[in-house]
Amino acid sequence: MNEVQKEYYNRYLQSLNNKNGSGNRNVIVDYFCADEENANLCADLIRQGEKTATCSMKYWYETGLEPMPKVGNLQIVTDWSGTPTSIIEITEVTEARFSEVPASFAVLEGEGDKSLDWWRNAHWDFFSAECQRQGLEVSEDLLLVLERFKVVYS
Repeated sequence: MNEVQKEYYNRYLQSLNNKNGSGNRNVIVDYFCADEENANLCADLIRQGEKTATCSMKYWYETGLEPMPKVGNLQIVTDWSGTPTSIIEITEVTEARFSEVPASFAVLEGEGDKSLDWWRNAHWDFFSAECQRQGLEVSEDLLLVLERFKVVYS
């Protein structure tokens, strides 16, 4: 966490008026997506309340490359350049195979036209590229971790 991000987080903590437990949560700092355009778009969608969910390959957590998300964890969402745009709290973590992700989740992801078709096409391309980089085979059975969250500060 750089100084700008620490200051942003401290402003969030001060806004809580010393509510219990506010300073004892796991906090990460990160942007969404793997490119500048989409990272900035997602940061805006989150801040506007349009994007309240995300997903990732369970592979990242099984291999220890990333910590498994947990309800109550916080994330300082940044744009591509690392500037904080909001803080979110994870409210739900579930798992589903790629082929089993429901249309309701596509709406919560808030991207594109919010349809399941758009979600499937965009995420198939993304996960295919991720699998290729890791030497994995992509399939409809790819296990995903689905997260829901809410903005707690912006």
